[in-house]
Amino acid sequence: QVQMVESGGGLVQAGGSLRLSCAASGLTFSWYDMGWFRQAPGKEREFVAAINRNGGSTYYADFVKGRFTISRDNAKNTVDLQMNSLKPDDTAVYYCAARARMGGGLSPNVEEYGYWGQGTQVTVSS
Repeated sequence: QVQMVESGGGLVQAGGSLRLSCAASGLTFSWYDMGWFRQAPGKEREFVAAINRNGGSTYYADFVKGRFTISRDNAKNTVDLQMNSLKPDDTAVYYCAARARMGGGLSPNVEEYGYWGQGTQVTVSS
């Protein structure tokens, strides 16, 4: 069965860093674009970053450009999110997700991602 398992979340002070990792199984990993999304209490799930099948293209939400980096390792079936210069507003549950390749480039739309992990909590204190 398809599984997406995030890890690496935790509590960090503002300005600190965390590296999230997502391990996928039960799917042909390299056939999917991968994304990271987050959801804060009382808010809708929002797009953070995406990466295409071979890792050659990335797409970031404006509020994380220059701070976060998405990467993937198709040999390990993993996608990572390096988060630097964290802010209290980054506090959320972070989810990895898989999107079937349909052409036309990467997408920030949550509706287009069919497989989701359980999430990992990131808390940034001020």
